Amino acid sequence: MTVTYTYRVADARLGTFSQLLLRWKGSIYKLLYCEFLIFITFYFSISLIYRLILSESQRLMFEKLALYCNSYAELIPVSFVLGFYVTLVVTRWWGQYESIPWPDRIMNLVSSSVDGKDEYGRLLRRTLMRYINLLSVLILRSVSTAVFKRFPSIDHIVTAGLMTPEEHKKFDSLNSPHNKFWIPCVWFSNLAVKARNDGRIRDSVLLQGILNEMNTLRSQCGRLYGYDWISIPLVYTQYVSEDQSVNCRTQGVEQSGGNLSLSHFNSVSFSKVVTVAVYSFFLACLIGRQFLDPAKEYAGHEMDLFVPIFTFLQFFFYAGWLKVAEQLINPFGEDDDDFETNWLIDRNLQVSLMAVDEMHQDVPTLQKDPYWNESDPQPPYTAATAEYKRSSFLGSTFDIRQVKLPSLPSRGKHI
Repeated sequence: MTVTYTYRVADARLGTFSQLLLRWKGSIYKLLYCEFLIFITFYFSISLIYRLILSESQRLMFEKLALYCNSYAELIPVSFVLGFYVTLVVTRWWGQYESIPWPDRIMNLVSSSVDGKDEYGRLLRRTLMRYINLLSVLILRSVSTAVFKRFPSIDHIVTAGLMTPEEHKKFDSLNSPHNKFWIPCVWFSNLAVKARNDGRIRDSVLLQGILNEMNTLRSQCGRLYGYDWISIPLVYTQYVSEDQSVNCRTQGVEQSGGNLSLSHFNSVSFSKVVTVAVYSFFLACLIGRQFLDPAKEYAGHEMDLFVPIFTFLQFFFYAGWLKVAEQLINPFGEDDDDFETNWLIDRNLQVSLMAVDEMHQDVPTLQKDPYWNESDPQPPYTAATAEYKRSSFLGSTFDIRQVKLPSLPSRGKHI
């Protein structure tokens, strides 16, 4: 889903970014083409009605309406509301990315701090990391439609091996009206304390470090839950059309299995005031940007070009800006540029279990490095990178030559 193009823009050269304009997946064309086709269809339909169907008196009335719409459409603050909206959404989008739980830090601590190469020690480490991965799956299936489709029930999580049947029974026996994604954190904490009491963790400092990292992951999961639950205040959503609201509610019912929460209503119907501003502006443009009869010498209508190129470009820029923001509101869906949450689950499980199992106390043999007796190690450059070798920067004033100043006059003499 994530569209990566970083390598293509590594060097800023002629045509570097122009090549990206030809891509379809993740492009603005894919996001906008339906709305754009609807806009130009309505525009040319109105234009043909004005030119071919209306009577002279009706055309006169339409021309007055077109001049009125064109003069007042610019009063809609499209640029202002779009700029504020996109800034807010992008900040929220990046905050959600930074809240994604990664187990790398805690797996390093578990691998180095939980001793024992026997079967019980191996079982301890793998179970601790399985609880961390279970925590991630439970929170991601609560906020991501892609993960929810992969694990639509706890039974699917048991089948995937992230939870044992015994743990499933304990999980179901804990009655709570709230989301229970936090339960693996409690299991992890209790198991870590048990490992300390059994002598598998050498001291309480290491235990505290492990629990601190677990609490950090728990905080990240809590932030994801908060982002899904608390959307931008509801006052911004008051202008969503009824048609969009019905579709959003239907989608929320399907994704939640019939259990609706406030997050389903807020996060999906997020079009808010800016949607009304953009759509109202272009609704006025459908009439106000029509080319009128040049013979009547209306101001700004000296030519009849039939195709309003700059109006179409304006629609492409403004509506495209809005569609980009709509895509970034919830990056845990199934759009081209949404987060790869299912890949994240696969990667984290494989890496974390390898770190605490195969790599536990398995370090390479110590050897002297090639620069053992050198005070200034110089790693070699390939022929392709020799031009990048530079001497050390010592300061901008290091090479300034000192100018010989005239001697100061002796005391008592005037300068």
